[in-house]
Amino acid sequence: MRLHRFTALYRSRIFAIFLAGMGATVCIFIMAQGAQIAPSYLGIMAPFGATMVILFALPKSPLAQPKNILGGHLLTTAIGLITLYYWEVTPISIAISVGLGVSLMMLTNTLHPPAGANPILVLSLNVSWDFLFTPVLSGCLLIVLFGWFYHNWISRIGYPLRLKP
Repeated sequence: MRLHRFTALYRSRIFAIFLAGMGATVCIFIMAQGAQIAPSYLGIMAPFGATMVILFALPKSPLAQPKNILGGHLLTTAIGLITLYYWEVTPISIAISVGLGVSLMMLTNTLHPPAGANPILVLSLNVSWDFLFTPVLSGCLLIVLFGWFYHNWISRIGYPLRLKP
């Protein structure tokens, strides 16, 4: 009896792991298709890949909630763009923009660890303000919408978290 329960639990866990991997795969595949239209999408794939880990493996985490995904990515990208506009790209400007991003995400309660890479990406690629909208905003919206669909209709976990009044 115990072995059967353990085996069923193990199979259930393996299935959940497989589903999470498939969800991340499909979401990134859809986004990668956008790179054929707007090549800047490829630049954001690394932070968005890390977002996939949080959204599909830890959907109940506060870090996986829409406010954090959208707010964290938009805020840190904007900080990178402001830094790019006013400063030269140097190790100190990169470091300050990442540190400021972390602080402001904490201050605004939009902490999303993958977004910490955005200022580095913005400064490294020397992008324009359009980058904030495509691929960052459009990518975040796609991720949140896909996460909502996936977690409500496929994994049946429910997303986003329902906050108690």
